[in-house]
Amino acid sequence: MDLLARHFANLLCAEKKLTFKDKEGAEFSFSGTKLPRRRKLILSALKAKKCLEKGAVGYLVSVVDLTKEAPRMEDIDVVRDYPDVFLEELPGLPPDRATEFVIDLIPGAALVSKAPYRMAPTELKELKVQLQELLDKGYIRPSISPWGAPVLFVKKKDASVRLCIDYRELNKLTIKNRYPLPRIDDLFDQLQGAKVFSKIDLRSGYHQLKIKEGDIPKTAFRTRYGHYEFLVMSFGLTNAPATFIELMNRVFHDMLDTSVIVFIDDILVYSKDKETHVKNLNAALQRLRKEKLYAKFFKCEF
Repeated sequence: MDLLARHFANLLCAEKKLTFKDKEGAEFSFSGTKLPRRRKLILSALKAKKCLEKGAVGYLVSVVDLTKEAPRMEDIDVVRDYPDVFLEELPGLPPDRATEFVIDLIPGAALVSKAPYRMAPTELKELKVQLQELLDKGYIRPSISPWGAPVLFVKKKDASVRLCIDYRELNKLTIKNRYPLPRIDDLFDQLQGAKVFSKIDLRSGYHQLKIKEGDIPKTAFRTRYGHYEFLVMSFGLTNAPATFIELMNRVFHDMLDTSVIVFIDDILVYSKDKETHVKNLNAALQRLRKEKLYAKFFKCEF
């Protein structure tokens, strides 16, 4: 800044021009190149799809105003009538459902039992905490199963860690569930003409589905602090996504591709106008209430 002041510099940002003067008053200038203003390019969904098919890379971006106050449930029409759907914590073990998580093994499969992985002292401390949380919620119980998978921690985006069970060996022995996962482009096709949307994110979706009683011992895992098994569906099991999609399709079967699309534990309610959307959102939330499925309010958008 001192250099600019000494030489009486004059900067015209709009013209991309910087002018200096010497002591005798002589001037000399530097000018940047003026580029033509770019025309905004808007592609139709069909053209964008063709570009993607030809190998173009697409980015889906959403803009969020962080200065706005977080919405409150009581301020949102329809949603305020369903506080029992948006609980802060799951109320315990899920009810019995028509869909259960099963682990069918290939013929002749031998059981898997591996020693626990080594952990740092800080990880062991966190392990104690997370095991106790799972026990308190009733998601796991002490086990005497001959099966046993090791555990490890995985970092989340917020720098906290999630306890994960290394089910890779069990997954190799599991018969794969061929229930079809929805194609993203097919889901987008259903949204043509829709103008009003609501996104519902289920709270710990996998933990809202029980494991078949006879398959619970196969989920056993070993830790420094004991041997446990899951009563609810756990992350890392090979057929978990397909089973959850099956559950969601059962729940919303008559609403799919007319007012609702689902992808694992994410639900999108869509409509052509606000009046219809009130009815569609009501119907979706009533279905969640009836099936005792719970959502995470702060991750939903209405």
